[in-house]
Amino acid sequence: MTKRLEGRVAVVTGGGSGIGLASVRRLAAEGARVVVADVDPDAGKAAADAVDGVYTQVDVTDEEQVAALFQTTADTLGSVDVAFNNAGISPPDDDSILTTGIEAWNRVQQVNLTSVYLCCKHALPHMQRQGRGSIINTASFVATMGAATSQISYTASKGGVLAMSRELGVQFARSGIRVNALSPGPVNTPLLEELFAKDAERAARRLVHVPMGRFAEPEEIAAAVAFLASDDSSFITASNFLVDGGISGAYVTPL
Repeated sequence: MTKRLEGRVAVVTGGGSGIGLASVRRLAAEGARVVVADVDPDAGKAAADAVDGVYTQVDVTDEEQVAALFQTTADTLGSVDVAFNNAGISPPDDDSILTTGIEAWNRVQQVNLTSVYLCCKHALPHMQRQGRGSIINTASFVATMGAATSQISYTASKGGVLAMSRELGVQFARSGIRVNALSPGPVNTPLLEELFAKDAERAARRLVHVPMGRFAEPEEIAAAVAFLASDDSSFITASNFLVDGGISGAYVTPL
């Protein structure tokens, strides 16, 4: 594997599982020193230890903790070159707008959207001082498409991540900082399994819309993260980087 990220420091929120964990492994394999930020100390520390990285326990909805994450990273490792702002939730009480309560709405917005705002806000000054950096914010294909099987707050939060990433990508482009939204399709992670993959009927209802006929593997999303983190994507910013198996481009899928 090429070492496109040799000598760079990457911060990954939600790095203890799923897409975050796969990305921690891929970024480290490409030469980055990785800081794993996760609210779960067992999963987070295990992920960091496996790649000789650094674990930091962080509640990404707490601004003081987020500010400390990036400041400590810069102070101890010398830079903040990549920020993969990936932490997110999709709880079962986030459903149709007709049944989702305000508490569920607010909780999802805080974790999925406000946390990305906080991470960008506190990563950017370090990147400005360096004159370079790549911020990758996890959005979703649902920021682009509508679904009759709604998770209303999740969908709205990911739409917000997409719009914010686009704006930041434009605003900071001449500072040498790239900001992109990464929009995965359905991914074979514990989060997806908890939502519907263990229910064959619910899974089939979604799979029929994916031209490739399967869910993505976390490692496939991690490959896109590594690309966006590296200089191979040096002219890509303010983009909606879809890695969705064709779902957002499909009208009728293959039989």
